[in-house]
Amino acid sequence: MSARLQVAVAGPGEGSDAEREAAREVGRRLAEAGALLVCGGLGGVMEAACRGAKEAGGATLGLLPGSDRRAANPYVDVAVPTGLGEARNALVVRAADALVAIGGAFGTLSEIALALKAGKPVVGLSTWDIVGVVRVASAEEAAARALELAAR
Repeated sequence: MSARLQVAVAGPGEGSDAEREAAREVGRRLAEAGALLVCGGLGGVMEAACRGAKEAGGATLGLLPGSDRRAANPYVDVAVPTGLGEARNALVVRAADALVAIGGAFGTLSEIALALKAGKPVVGLSTWDIVGVVRVASAEEAAARALELAAR
């Protein structure tokens, strides 16, 4: 069994400039700490987080909603085509030791709910205000808290 922490990053498939920049910083910091970045493998916040991780020499795993590995963003190292649509969000959550939610589309909401239901720690940056989500004010704090909670 690997001792490497696995941290998921969830957020809108498009995302604002600020959300994408925050995700890139979170991905970078997770990679610098040696964590595997897990995500839904597509664009927006997911792509930005993967990009940050890759820029820092980290590894990324994308659990794709469709059946084609080629749909993954260019920063995904291992693309897993699930064919499950949004139901793949459950796999993203289950593969992670903690979840960082950035922004707030409905897919992000589902990942937050699934993580909380599974007893996984959730760190939120500019996302849904839900009981159980550890709210933070910066990408740096999001990565640090997620790593701390994932290690418990």
